[in-house]
Amino acid sequence: MDSENAADVAAVQEYHDGDLEKALQESEVVEAQTEDAVEELLLAEAALAEDPAEPELAEALVEAEAELPEELPEEQLELEEEVLAELGVEEVQEAVMVDDDEDEDNEGVQDHLMDAVEGTLRLKRLLSQDDEAPEEALNGKKRRTKKDSATPAADEARIQQLLTRWGLLQDKVTRHVLETLTPEELKLLDDSYVPDKFNQMRGPGELIICQIAAIKERVGPGGGSADSVLSFRHRWKMNIDEEAMLRRMTHKELRYVMQEFNGDTSLEDFLPQASASVADESITEGTLPDEPGVHVISRFNRLELIDPLADAAVFGDANLSFALMLAKHREALGHVGRVIATTFETLECLRERYQEIDSTIKTLEDLCSEVYHGVDCTRIAVDSRFHGMEGSLGAVYYNFPHAGAVSGFFDGHPCVNWRHENLMRLFFRALRSFMKPGGLVKVSSSKGAVGVRWFYITESAQENEFIHIETMPFREWHLHRYGRSYGDKRDVHRRPGQGEGYNVQRAEADMVYTFKYAPSGESLPPQSIRMPPKFGVLKSCPDGPFRTLLGEARERHATALYKRFVTECSGTHVG
Repeated sequence: MDSENAADVAAVQEYHDGDLEKALQESEVVEAQTEDAVEELLLAEAALAEDPAEPELAEALVEAEAELPEELPEEQLELEEEVLAELGVEEVQEAVMVDDDEDEDNEGVQDHLMDAVEGTLRLKRLLSQDDEAPEEALNGKKRRTKKDSATPAADEARIQQLLTRWGLLQDKVTRHVLETLTPEELKLLDDSYVPDKFNQMRGPGELIICQIAAIKERVGPGGGSADSVLSFRHRWKMNIDEEAMLRRMTHKELRYVMQEFNGDTSLEDFLPQASASVADESITEGTLPDEPGVHVISRFNRLELIDPLADAAVFGDANLSFALMLAKHREALGHVGRVIATTFETLECLRERYQEIDSTIKTLEDLCSEVYHGVDCTRIAVDSRFHGMEGSLGAVYYNFPHAGAVSGFFDGHPCVNWRHENLMRLFFRALRSFMKPGGLVKVSSSKGAVGVRWFYITESAQENEFIHIETMPFREWHLHRYGRSYGDKRDVHRRPGQGEGYNVQRAEADMVYTFKYAPSGESLPPQSIRMPPKFGVLKSCPDGPFRTLLGEARERHATALYKRFVTECSGTHVG
C-alpha cells in the first residue's frame, strides 16, 4: 500500500507540474490494452454462443475476463477526474446526465437561438440545484446534481472579512447578497462602509444593494432626462467643449457624427467629414438637414418616426391600450409593418381584470395587428409564435417593466430584487436575435423605481450592444396618453390615476429610455445574471412576510415562495 500511495502522490505531482502530455500517453496505452482485451472477450463470447460444446473457447473466455483491468481505485479515479478537469473534459456519464436535463429545459429551442435563452435556462438550473429545497418546492422539476458555479476563493475571503467586520457572520441574507456580487462590485465596498444593522426600514442586505446602486448611478449618464448629445458625450467620454461643438451642428452633421464616429480621431478632426456629407432626403432621417441637430433628433424620438417597413413588438402590455395606440399611430403614418401586441397574462386572466379586453383585441386585429397572450419577453426564443421573426423587429416597447409583486416584500428586498434585475438582463439578450440592426428599443420606467432600477435598464442594454441614444420625459412622448394599468389584481377595481398612483412612479419621474441596436458581429460572453436566493436563505429571512412566522409556518411559506420562483423562471404567469 505504501508503494501504491507513493506512486499516486508522484503521479499527482507530475500532473500539477504540467506534464499532462506524458500522463495522457500512458492513459492511451492502458486504454488500448483494455480495448484489445475487450475485443478478445467479445470474439470468444460470439464463438462460444455458436458452439457451446467447445471447452477451449470457454477456457479462453475465462482467461480473457481475467486479463481485463480491475476497477480503478478511488484515488486513481480522483486523479483522472483532476486531469480531465484541467483539460476541460467532463466525465462522460455526468455529461450525459446534464445533456438530458438541458434537453428537457431547452423546450425545442433552435440551435441559432440558444444564446437568446441560455441565461433563462441557467437561472432555472440554479434554482434546481439547491440541496436544501424540498422536492415540493421544485414544482416537479428534476433536481440537478451538478453545480454551475461556486464563489471564487478570493471573493469568499473578502466576504468573510466583511461579514466579520460588520458582525453579520450569521446573517444568511447578507451573505447571499455578497455572494451574488461580482468581484468588481465587491471592490466598491471599501473598508469605510458599514451597513446600519439597526435600520428599521431596510435590512443590511438591502442597504448593501442600495450602496452598490448609488455608486453605479453616480458614474452613469443619470436616470433623468438626457438628450441625444448628452448621451453621445457620455458614451465617448467627451469634454464640455466637444459637447458644445455637437450642439452647434446641423441635423445632417449631427446625424452623420452619431452614425460614423468611432473614436479613432478627435471630434474636431472629424467635423469636416460631417460637413461634407450629403443627406439622403428620400428617407425620413434625411429630412430637414440644415435645421438644428439636437432639436430635430429629439423630435424624431418623441414623435415616434420609426421604420415604416419593419415590425414593431410591444411586451408586457396588460390591457393592450398602448399597443392599440401604436397601431393607430402607424396606420395614420401609412406604415406597412405589423404591430405584435403581447401580454404576459393569459386571455382568461385578462378577461377577469379588463372588461374592455375583447373589444380592444378586435380593434387591434382590424388594424392588421397580431395579439399573443402568455408571452414571457425573456423566453421568446422558445415561443413557437416567434419562430421565423429573427431580424425582423425595427422597434420594441416595454412600458414600466416589473417582475411582479411578492406579498410582504418591498421590490428592493434582496430575496426578490434579483428577479427585477434579471428581467432586464434576459430581456435585452433575448431581443438580440430578433432585432434589425439599427432598430430602436424604448423602455419606460420611473427614475426612482427600486424594483427595476434605471441603471438595470441601461447596464443590461449596454451588455447586449444596445446603444443608449436618449432619455426623454415620459410626458413629452407622443404615445404617453394610453390607458395605464397596474398589471395585477388591483386593475379589477381601480387604475393608476383613478384616486391612487404608484408609490414612487410619479409623472415627473417617469422616463423613456431609448436604445439603438448596434451589433458588432462578435460573439458575446454568456449573459450575466443575479443569483437567486437559496431555500435556506428564504427560510432564515428575518423580515418581510417571515417576520412573524415560526417553525412549520416559516417552512411552508419558504416552500411556497421558492416554488413560485421556479414557476416564474419557466415562463408561467403567477399572481
